Amino acid sequence: MTKKLRARRLLLTGFERQMRKRRSLIILALTAIWIFAIAERLLSFKGATARPSAIAIPQPTTPQPKHVESYRPAVELARLQDPAITESSGIVASRANPGIYWTHNDSGDGPFIYAFDRTGKSRGVWRVTGAWARDWEDIAAGPGSDPHGTYLYVGDIGDNEGKRATIDIYRFIEPAIATEDSHATKYKPRSTEPAEVIHLHYPDGRHDAETLLVHPVSGDLYVITKEFLGKAGVYKAKAPLISAATVNMVYLGPLNLPTLLGGLVTGGDVSPDGRRVALCDYMQGYELVLAAGKSFDEIWKQPLKVLALGTRKQGEAIGYRLDGKALLTTSEGAHSPLIEIVRR
Repeated sequence: MTKKLRARRLLLTGFERQMRKRRSLIILALTAIWIFAIAERLLSFKGATARPSAIAIPQPTTPQPKHVESYRPAVELARLQDPAITESSGIVASRANPGIYWTHNDSGDGPFIYAFDRTGKSRGVWRVTGAWARDWEDIAAGPGSDPHGTYLYVGDIGDNEGKRATIDIYRFIEPAIATEDSHATKYKPRSTEPAEVIHLHYPDGRHDAETLLVHPVSGDLYVITKEFLGKAGVYKAKAPLISAATVNMVYLGPLNLPTLLGGLVTGGDVSPDGRRVALCDYMQGYELVLAAGKSFDEIWKQPLKVLALGTRKQGEAIGYRLDGKALLTTSEGAHSPLIEIVRR
């Protein structure tokens, strides 16, 4: 056997091992989803109060456990009309333009943010000046260096391959939208004010993440990691956050999601009053509510309340309405459904 043939055979063997490993992970994920679905059906069949999930929009008619807060059934408000929004990976309610929402695409797009209203109509597209889109995963609103301004934060925090020594947050003044801006597209966008970049470093190694949260008053920043069959971790960067500096985050602890899939957290938001946190994964949503008189970081010790988010294609975005009384979600795929659930 020649050296060239041996090398080719070794290369094929390594490739086959990788493919077997990937197939095993896919089979494991599908098995977990199947087990979860069967458990939900059995609970429903026995007349028990099953926790709400994204499998069915209607809420249970039987009395819910005290730890589950009542939300109205999910309603599809509209479909996003801008064909350039193909992988909506984050959503946040505009502070400067009431009734408007911001989103962005996942990896593969440029540094663009897209505005739309509750009817799904496009209200314009902006290129984030000075930003680079490597793997944008979430968007948030919060305070910045100007106490009278409102800021948007975009999290370039995805790291599927675990290669990033730091992750990046872009912070910039939220654009004020004029009527004529609705004609701006990805190919003829408006431009934001120059963005500041904040580099973040995990204290315990590299992680993939899809959830960025910013406290509306303090400006403290939180990243929640995405862990398959493990526990998602909560990491904090305390404000003030200095542009161009590398900030070492602090690990606050794990999140125990009530799901067999582990910590596959794909999106999140802090309510405008700073008293609630909403999270989502591929199957359903979760909410934490801060107890009276507690500091915000105590919220991670509160019980997770399960939320039914309706039928989503691939849910990776959740955000509070500006009044904090409802949650809206989008998902990946062209013309994503815009879904709302309202707190009773």
